[in-house]
Amino acid sequence: MFKSGMMAFALAVAALGGVGSPDAWAQSPAPAPLEAYGATPAIEHIQLSPSGERIARITVAGETRAIAVTSLVTGENLFVADIGVFKVRDLRWIGEGRVLVVTSQTRNIASLGAPRSELFFGQMIDLETQRVVQVLDRTPDVLAVLYGPASVRSTREGDTLFVRGINASNGQVNLHRIDLRTGRGRSVAYMDHTTEDYVLDSEGQVIAMARYDELTGRWTLRLPDGRNYREAWAVDAPVDLPAFHGMGRTPRTVVVGADRPDLAPEADASDVLFEVDVDTGDWSRLPFEHHPDFLVHHPRTRLLIGAGRMKEEGVGYEFLDPLASRRWEAVERAFRDKAPELVSWNDALNRVVVFTDTAESGQYQLVDFDRGVADIVGDAYPAIAPGQVGAVRSIHYSAEDGLQIHGYLTLPPGATEPSGLPLVVLAHGGPASRDVAGFDWWAQALASRGYAVLQANFRGSTGYGRDFLEAGYGEWGRKMQTDLSDGVRWLATEGVIDPERVCIVGASYGGYAAMAGLALDGDVYRCGVSVSGVSDLRRMVNREAQLESTRDSQAIRYWNRFMGAERLNDRSLDELSPARLAASVDGPLLLIHGKDDTVVPIEQSRIMAEALRRAGKPVEFVELPGEDHWLSRSATRQRMLIETVRFLEANNPAGPTN
Repeated sequence: MFKSGMMAFALAVAALGGVGSPDAWAQSPAPAPLEAYGATPAIEHIQLSPSGERIARITVAGETRAIAVTSLVTGENLFVADIGVFKVRDLRWIGEGRVLVVTSQTRNIASLGAPRSELFFGQMIDLETQRVVQVLDRTPDVLAVLYGPASVRSTREGDTLFVRGINASNGQVNLHRIDLRTGRGRSVAYMDHTTEDYVLDSEGQVIAMARYDELTGRWTLRLPDGRNYREAWAVDAPVDLPAFHGMGRTPRTVVVGADRPDLAPEADASDVLFEVDVDTGDWSRLPFEHHPDFLVHHPRTRLLIGAGRMKEEGVGYEFLDPLASRRWEAVERAFRDKAPELVSWNDALNRVVVFTDTAESGQYQLVDFDRGVADIVGDAYPAIAPGQVGAVRSIHYSAEDGLQIHGYLTLPPGATEPSGLPLVVLAHGGPASRDVAGFDWWAQALASRGYAVLQANFRGSTGYGRDFLEAGYGEWGRKMQTDLSDGVRWLATEGVIDPERVCIVGASYGGYAAMAGLALDGDVYRCGVSVSGVSDLRRMVNREAQLESTRDSQAIRYWNRFMGAERLNDRSLDELSPARLAASVDGPLLLIHGKDDTVVPIEQSRIMAEALRRAGKPVEFVELPGEDHWLSRSATRQRMLIETVRFLEANNPAGPTN
């Protein structure tokens, strides 16, 4: 998979007197080309080695990805290779001498009759021998495809890699310990398709397993009992499954996120975090002041040391480990008002890579606590200078029913007192997701062309508590939709935007919202752009049932709850499906969809285009060859952006109107 040959890799090291943008970046009022925004970030992954003396990163130039491993002591390139067009999903160190690269491809598994999906592969690089080996290579009867994430552990026997693999002969998905020299796996724990997850301790022993029965919706926590595992706790979870979050604060504990009203009756979350003792089975709630969005584990011991959550201004951290807490307090003081994000720590916690993208397009810096300096190690979008980044404002407004909605308004660069601007509503996907502060390439690209951009975290978004999430259940095309148009009306009342010049754009669920905006709320929007959107809700859920060969699964129950369906093939969904409401669409629509999309099939855009043509409505349709659901390729991402801006400028010009 890797091609031999050297690529230029310059590690920019510039000592900072004060944290900020490099002096070399000129403040330019002219917007960057759209290709600069649409390109995938110049750095996709970056990781410190356990010692902190080496750094590995995945860089992107055009469609070509490359890996570069460099010594921070000598500046020497230890390994440089072209990865080509393969999509890189993860980068890990295995000890000090090996690096794991996880890539993905959109393929099917003909031997198993598996449908076309995103498949993951692992490659290990030996820095001493310069050899690259495939994970699970030559493992008897096991496909060289990763089933779930990989786990790295530093054990008494040395550095180890564990992955699950699919046995083509018996269907088992056992856990394998990988021979780091050959890539061959040895089964170390029996697991089947009902094994939903597991937790390894620092020695690579399975200390907890979760099983889930799709048909009954029963989730079971299994803990060690000699050489076997006992059922320690079980719950009926037809939709919201409990989840593992790694090890706890001590070696014999694991973290479980679960809805336990018996233990936390006042909790405003369905996944309260508990620490479970694997020997006694006792549960205790973790002592975080706020409900975390993610946890932070020690890079070597894998023990829980802290957590993070999304705040209005960016990521905030809370550490339980005293050393980690002191280190991060120093980082926040140095990067004041920059909302730094923790990317990678070395084992001693004396070096850390942080990322900032407040009022800039994104920059990685290496903080060395022993030297007391921060060095720039790379930029996410080097062609976009700070002066070309529009201001992002945190906003709040009331929905029609009084629910408070939070979101972000991105302004054209240089706009300080906005008035009467054309607006693009940019709806996020999910819908159980959210928009966050910082540099958003799509929003910034639109703002650079003179548009204000509204990103509203409508009801059903995550990050605002259980009640806010559940307020979205059954509200596809209903209040989740009007939350967006309520934001338009509020901005118009404030005088920020011109209500006659508003379009709606989005991808995935946001693509549905764009189509539904024209079909169900058309008096608000002049035009819409849907990227990989769902146009026929009933058809989408029925396809899920067909793929899973069942009329009842966790995924089907999830979609029915959010969409408001009582059962599979519920015809009431037709009233909310833009493809079935084509005659009501008021305004031109641009459809863009990747041909390799395995999440929302391209047929969803094709049937919408055909329905609009039959209804005599204006529609354009762009198919993106070789593109998946996540716009992973630079060329197609750039084309999506160029087509979107062209369409907006034709139907909702940013310049003055008569």
